[in-house]
Amino acid sequence: MGTKVAKFGGTSLADSEQIRKVQLLINADSERRYIVPSAPGKRDASDRKITDLLYLCHAQVRQNVPIGEVFTIIADRYREIVRDLNVGIDLEPHLEEIEKKISEGASADYAASRGEFLNGLILSALLDYDFVDPYEIIFFDKYGRLDSERSQTETKNRLSNHNKAVIPGFYGCSHDGKIKTFPRGGSDITGAIVAKGVNADIYENWTDVSGLLMADPNIVENPRPIDTITYRELRELAYMGANVIHDEAIFPVREAGIPVKIKNTNKPDDPGTLIVQDAGPVTHTGTITGIAGRKDFTVITIEKALMNAIVGYGRRLLSVIEVNGISFEHMPSGIDTISLVIPDSQLENKLDNILKEIQSECAPDSIEVNPNMALIATVGRGMARTPGIASKLFGSLAEKKINVRMIDQGSSEINIIVGVETDDFENAQRAIYQSFTG
Repeated sequence: MGTKVAKFGGTSLADSEQIRKVQLLINADSERRYIVPSAPGKRDASDRKITDLLYLCHAQVRQNVPIGEVFTIIADRYREIVRDLNVGIDLEPHLEEIEKKISEGASADYAASRGEFLNGLILSALLDYDFVDPYEIIFFDKYGRLDSERSQTETKNRLSNHNKAVIPGFYGCSHDGKIKTFPRGGSDITGAIVAKGVNADIYENWTDVSGLLMADPNIVENPRPIDTITYRELRELAYMGANVIHDEAIFPVREAGIPVKIKNTNKPDDPGTLIVQDAGPVTHTGTITGIAGRKDFTVITIEKALMNAIVGYGRRLLSVIEVNGISFEHMPSGIDTISLVIPDSQLENKLDNILKEIQSECAPDSIEVNPNMALIATVGRGMARTPGIASKLFGSLAEKKINVRMIDQGSSEINIIVGVETDDFENAQRAIYQSFTG
């Protein structure tokens, strides 16, 4: 028998009706042996996520505000789910303990993690699967980073004793024995750790969308779905804002060569998107996989005659932004120029000081600052060494009279990044998409 790990997001588990759908999906496939649930998400646009309400409880305690009213909303939601599912589990002792600990000053991580914990208890009882607390198998180091080696070892050893199990997502154990959570969306990471630990044949990530799309549907009308994408392509698109699965969830399954399938709980017959290893021949040359972009960048361009002959010039430039606690996103360069592409969130009120220090340390002939920039990545393995790809991309922008302010192509040749004015952000993506799909 094969093994599938299935992670279900908050919208998939928002209420009893959604959980029944999940139950049917799991029961329909005996290979779905390890289930990773999130906390209940929104039931409608006006609703609140359980995790948000738990964070609110923690914040109220810090402000000396009683949490009774908000916690009652949380508890009643779980009570309603248990009642509607007619599942044989008594949550009251757990609810009482959680309310008591939060009221006594438990950490924000503890409070937030209880949403997944309670949903895991419900789902394990409903499915008659074993319950495994991730606090016992997923660990973080003293810097708050995932201790990957220990987590994988403990997960593998523990789950080898469980033929079927529910493992809540989002949290684990800190180096000092406390509850520690991943960043928001971290249940994806838990699922990937479990998938690698049990050597799964596939890691299914169930959500409320039918996989990845070639472009943002808020910008491009009815973009085509992506049937198959490689880990490298996904990483490029995710970095530029196309987030369906958490970035860090890619790495454990990528190392183990486990494919990931993005599926829609509400439309399980839709094909979804398959994320596969980077190896293998390209069968779709001349096409792109997807387009994604981000706004709010500033580009600082430094020009210096004979820059290439000045030993250590780049180091001096980068040391300026380092001492100011800033990281850059891209660094296009020419024979006498270097451009630093920096998110506005990094610069804040530091720009004037940085420019003065660059002038002092690097003595450039000129410094040019271009704010209000947006970056757009066009990604696809089929682009590499295919004549005419760049021409088609830049031709589409020229046709719409969109000025390209920056060009950066990775050495892997699976992406071309262009910088445009923020006002041209949406039109540029539509133009590129149309040129490759129209």
